[in-house]
Amino acid sequence: MSPSPPFITTAERRNRLGRRHRLAPSARAGTVAEAADSVVALHATDAATVFLSARARLTDGGPEAVERALYEDVGVVRLLSMRNTLFAVSAELAPYVDASTARGIALKERRTFLKHLDEDGQGLDAAWLERAETSALAVLDAQGPLTGSQLSAAVPDLRQKITIGRGKKYETHTGVATRVIRLLAADGRIRRDRPRGSWTSSQFRWVHTAPWPAVPAAEARTEIARRWLHAYGPATEADLAWWTGWTRTDVRKAVAATGAEEVRLEDGGAALVAPGDAAPEPAPEPWAALLPALDPAGMGWADRGFHLDPAHRPALFDYAGNIGPTVWWNGEIVGGWAQRPDGEIVWRLLADSGRAAEEAVAAEASRLAAWVGDTRITPRFRTPLERELVA
Repeated sequence: MSPSPPFITTAERRNRLGRRHRLAPSARAGTVAEAADSVVALHATDAATVFLSARARLTDGGPEAVERALYEDVGVVRLLSMRNTLFAVSAELAPYVDASTARGIALKERRTFLKHLDEDGQGLDAAWLERAETSALAVLDAQGPLTGSQLSAAVPDLRQKITIGRGKKYETHTGVATRVIRLLAADGRIRRDRPRGSWTSSQFRWVHTAPWPAVPAAEARTEIARRWLHAYGPATEADLAWWTGWTRTDVRKAVAATGAEEVRLEDGGAALVAPGDAAPEPAPEPWAALLPALDPAGMGWADRGFHLDPAHRPALFDYAGNIGPTVWWNGEIVGGWAQRPDGEIVWRLLADSGRAAEEAVAAEASRLAAWVGDTRITPRFRTPLERELVA
């Protein structure tokens, strides 16, 4: 008779989150790359999220430390990848993210764009696209870094306009520059450099760069799955499929290749952990965190029941399922926060978590305010509680 799977409590899952996501003070990272690796990837759809997610996981250093990692050391890079979403990952992990996910997205985007060019009827084709891309890279070599508008001003082909959905209700007229730049970025031939404006800006400059080293796709998916299980396990194949956007077949093969082990959860369900990772680990010291919208700790699972009371979800998520700024206490989401126009960091607990929690959250809010300084932050995806706190 085979032994029953190990049992992992909800408290243990929250302990793991504090340690492995580097949110407990004693577990914080020394570098931005370490902070990104601790959660596999930092969401980067909102430029401010990368900075604020890194801040919550770093022992010290201000926004300039994150800027240095992104634009000078290039130890962390942004890639269009999981779920066709922009993420920031360590340069060490980038080839695996590229091979497991970004390559497929890039191929699909190129096919779609070539289809639009063909339907537009102006004779623009793959040869024209290759010429436009070559010209853009040459200009970046000569003049870069450049913004998208600067690049299109310097490359005549990028000033071309096409019609999408001609004769249909959704007919639109659009320039090609954004599409061509997106393709070059998806292929790893250009990367986002320092933006115009502050660190909250998404008006990036672009630089020419070499594509990532080739890694077999199956090997890359296995590596991503292994790291993800370490950061987010116990979790299910459904969680991993949601997080990556991979097919269920690819998820099953990748998980099997990791040698993942099954465990039992407090709610009676089954989940997976990385090999040899079922043993309990010491609880970290009590900790509070103010995490930004789209932070990985809130977006790592399809099922967030172990750290989020379902009654709090309507206040903290937008209509599309994007999580807003959240307040955490010992591995559980207990409230939300916002920054008012005058710079004040305000927060609200959605349940009585005790005086120790309130004091820890207040201290963390002060730490966040000092880190942000004069910068003002408005999440791209706004949620009911965040709007209410700002009003």
